[in-house]
Amino acid sequence: MRSTKLSTVNNISTTYAGEFAGNYINAAILSANTLANNGVTVRPNVKFKEVVKTLSTSNLIQDATCDFDDSGIVTLAEKVLVVSEKQVNLQLCKTPFQSDWDAAQMGYSAFDVMPSKFSDFFIGKILKDVALATENYLWNLTTGFPAILKADGATLVTPTTIDSTNVIAEMRKMVTACPSALYGKEDLKLYVSQKIAKDYIAALGGFATNIGANGMNAQGTTWYNGGTALSFDGVPVFVANGLSGNSGNAMVLTSVDNLFFGTGLLDDQNLVKLIDMADIDGSKNVRFVMRWTQGLQVGFGTDSVVYSA
Repeated sequence: MRSTKLSTVNNISTTYAGEFAGNYINAAILSANTLANNGVTVRPNVKFKEVVKTLSTSNLIQDATCDFDDSGIVTLAEKVLVVSEKQVNLQLCKTPFQSDWDAAQMGYSAFDVMPSKFSDFFIGKILKDVALATENYLWNLTTGFPAILKADGATLVTPTTIDSTNVIAEMRKMVTACPSALYGKEDLKLYVSQKIAKDYIAALGGFATNIGANGMNAQGTTWYNGGTALSFDGVPVFVANGLSGNSGNAMVLTSVDNLFFGTGLLDDQNLVKLIDMADIDGSKNVRFVMRWTQGLQVGFGTDSVVYSA
């Protein structure tokens, strides 16, 4: 007869807070695809507001004279990066999970590696979901980077429905619209949705009219193994998982140092707690509390191209 040890497996008595909480939030927020792969500039330890300085110049070169002629134009401006508090509050009863978790511990799990404690599994699941939500927050077409850039003067490319037959033409429109001062910049990237990345890979595999039926290196659909870095017309292609709006027909062309994500990752405002309520109110409930801060800002909207009407 199988022995159950519910008090060992499901007793969640540890409270995570303080510095350790920062580590958990760091794992959640920075495991968002764009942040984890250095797709934007992260500004940590933002308490509430942080000023992002911008500098532009014009009319610098003049005919030489014997005198000092202060005739160039230097424009200093600033953007304010504001972070707001976010939270996750959850409560669940341990009872429905006890039998399932105990069965998983006995070897019936679909996972290759199962955490020894339910608390570890639960925290990991929530952090994964927060990371996904953060990625979507970055690239939301109405409130994220595309919208902020568009409102700040980005060059717009009229969108259409993209598939493997026209994806190259549409991506070329983005690069063609790239400001001349921006093209060739070391950290310039063409941010695309997963859908467009798949269409581009399919096109290079022989599904575009100007590629040929045998595709890249005559390898057809087997040319891409997932480890090859994608690029287009000299611009690195960055697959931003959060660019899922407009049915995945979404792209942004700009540089990494033009996109700012502010957060209090190392700040004492961060909080993660997993509280077993048994010793507090006698219930079988577990409460999960997570608090952090986040915000977005851009440098120059004019230094970007957005695939948007």
